[in-house]
Amino acid sequence: MNPADNLLQLAGIKIVFGHGKKRFVALDDVSITIAADRPKIITIAGESGSGKTTLGRVALGLLAPSEGKFIYRGRDFEMMSGEERKTFRREVQAIFQDPFSVFNPFYTIDHLLRMPLKSFGIVKTRKEADDVIAEALGRVGLRPEQVLGHYPHQLSGGQRQRIVVARSLMLRPKLIVADEPVSMIDASLRANILDRLRTLRDEFGISIIYITHDLATARQVSDEVHILYHGKDVESGDAASVIGAPSHAYTRLLMSSIPRPDPDIPWAGSLADRPTH
Repeated sequence: MNPADNLLQLAGIKIVFGHGKKRFVALDDVSITIAADRPKIITIAGESGSGKTTLGRVALGLLAPSEGKFIYRGRDFEMMSGEERKTFRREVQAIFQDPFSVFNPFYTIDHLLRMPLKSFGIVKTRKEADDVIAEALGRVGLRPEQVLGHYPHQLSGGQRQRIVVARSLMLRPKLIVADEPVSMIDASLRANILDRLRTLRDEFGISIIYITHDLATARQVSDEVHILYHGKDVESGDAASVIGAPSHAYTRLLMSSIPRPDPDIPWAGSLADRPTH
């Protein structure tokens, strides 16, 4: 395949921190390819310290590989011009684990949403900005009157996370790197956010790198799964194969840690066991 046919190609990525005896290999020969014409959700899974977030930082252009190539739309990231990098910054967006830390607490949501529209020249007037913001908020299930005029601390975690998704959507990205986007959200809202990820892929043609330690959520959204262990990609393939019939011992260990309700096992805290007063 011609490299220009790919949206993103991480080829043989190696990340080394430190030197000598303090040398630490965070990623070792990891490769991922996303075709430009076939948007998909790729899950990067593994325990803490496996290299998941480091790989996400490489995909966002925040960390240069020690070895290997990072190619976006057929261009080596290191060789991109200033204008090409500006386009990359608009087309590749991030959804982080903590929806509070990404916001400046001194600005209202209005300012935080208008600023990127102005920076990237997506709109020319205040009215255009308001229309784009209202449409994006509607796409993630929020009404402008619910959040505009408020400061981040005045909103719930679920609302803040959906605003992050709306902000990404406004910039018309081609790729979103979502790093543990549901780990700090109530279980009741996780399905909603995961639904939004599928919508971004299916309705807007946006590819997603979904970083998680939770294969239960990966099963719900993924087209492709990569299992990282000590910086190495120990198992990868389509989600049905990797999650449904894992071949590597580490993948099987991750699968065994997923809680599975069993109706045949009585709950230890049943009403009959409660003390009476």
